[in-house]
Amino acid sequence: QVQLVESGGGLVQAGGSLRLACAASGSIFSINAMGWYRQAPGKQRELVALITSGGSTNYADSAKGRFTISRDNAKNTGYLQMNSLKPEDTALYYCNADLKGPYGPPRVYWGRGTQVTVSS
Repeated sequence: QVQLVESGGGLVQAGGSLRLACAASGSIFSINAMGWYRQAPGKQRELVALITSGGSTNYADSAKGRFTISRDNAKNTGYLQMNSLKPEDTALYYCNADLKGPYGPPRVYWGRGTQVTVSS
């Protein structure tokens, strides 16, 4: 059974940094794209950053220049380095991964989220 577990969230002052991690475990054959999403209270979940298996990245405009997505394929782990954090970055951050287990086609899995709170 595949699981995604996020870690690294917390409370930080504006201008500070956090590094989120997303560890995939279980019967994993391969991981294609990995992504980070966030959802603030009363708002829809939105894409923050995406990274393909080849290392190509895509960022939301709000994340460009401040956030960096990366991955360690050997560890089946993705990361989101967040710098120059702003109060508007406060949200529950989720990771997802398009991955293939030992049976069937690839599918998308989601973690349960890690809370990021940025104080002004």
